[in-house]
Amino acid sequence: MSRNSVEWKERPQFPETHFVSTEIYTDEEIFRQEQERIFNKVWVIACHESELPGAYDYRTFNHPGGAPLIVIRGEDNAVRSFYNICPHRGNTLLYDPVGNAKRITCIFHAWSFDAKGDCIDISRGKQGYQERYGCEQAGLREVKTAVGYGGFVWVNIDDNCCSLSEYIGDAMSSLDEHLDMPLEVFHYHKAIVNTNYKLWHDTNSEFYHDYMHYFNRITGMIQPGYFDRKYTGYPNGHAAVGSMAIKYDAYEGSKARGVGWPGLAPGGWVLIDIFPGMTYNLRTSVLRMDTAIPLGPNKLLIEFRGLGLKSDTPEQRAERIRDHNQIWGPFGRNLHEDLLGVHGQGLAMRERTDSKWVLHGREENMTIHDEGGMRHFYAEWGRRMGRKAYDPKVEVESSAVA
Repeated sequence: MSRNSVEWKERPQFPETHFVSTEIYTDEEIFRQEQERIFNKVWVIACHESELPGAYDYRTFNHPGGAPLIVIRGEDNAVRSFYNICPHRGNTLLYDPVGNAKRITCIFHAWSFDAKGDCIDISRGKQGYQERYGCEQAGLREVKTAVGYGGFVWVNIDDNCCSLSEYIGDAMSSLDEHLDMPLEVFHYHKAIVNTNYKLWHDTNSEFYHDYMHYFNRITGMIQPGYFDRKYTGYPNGHAAVGSMAIKYDAYEGSKARGVGWPGLAPGGWVLIDIFPGMTYNLRTSVLRMDTAIPLGPNKLLIEFRGLGLKSDTPEQRAERIRDHNQIWGPFGRNLHEDLLGVHGQGLAMRERTDSKWVLHGREENMTIHDEGGMRHFYAEWGRRMGRKAYDPKVEVESSAVA
């Protein structure tokens, strides 16, 4: 039976943990608070170490909390990160998204810095500042940086943060053995979608939407195995999904996979979500990494990377690229459908559309079509935000959030 406006806005008849208000996806104030209370406090992936192969190679990175960063490899091989801001007059230092900079020189007044963030030259410094100010006071603002969990470069804006290993905890345990060899990025693309970053996380956190993927229905939604996969929640909002074997031969025209992944069963599939917006997706022969970078409450940049083994032969790499592009590439059999799904959510949930609730009410003993992965995520979201996801306008003490 259809509902009138009053019935439409009534709270769902579920526990408060099993639904959320759509305000958490659309409200500008909530988004700004997420930047401060979540993104500026957690470890996030900026890039992969293979994207910085040599000394002085750098990438710029727009941190989801808002800070513009430089990630650069020094001549000592260490990877460091700094604000992409000159301490003199606040100008941007590096404009190109990638490059090599032995000497980082500001175009405005020619102040220069090295790959360790030290100021090495202030133009006409003695004449202008005498002994009052010098290079030793003008270093760049460094950001905590760590390389790990498959060679990814992680950054944290908070100087008082815990270590990366403390933040991850045991969440990567089902993938650790598959990531203990050097990896490299062979594919990169990005998408900008008019949606909220949490909706992309939700799509990676539940498999009930596999009905929209014809390829997954044919190759993945097969028993035994598929419906038995279980979510495991970890501290700090992370979650993992158990492995299973994909039956590629069930799809007409799909060739047998000649290249696998060390330690992974043929056709194996393992997925891990790292709070608040990173997803490891290891499937058969390719590691896919999604990094969600919110640009606003209803605008999202997603970076997609495909990775293989650095030790690959040309033949092995060609196979991995083919596998990646057939499934995860921008014109593959899976990814575009996920993007369409979250685009539709962003379209319908905008302010003034009278959208009200999102349901997380399915319970199937934390197996693959249970929506417990999302409930786990929003419990952590509420703890960090000091808000309840079903009634976000009311702020509460963090310890009081379930």
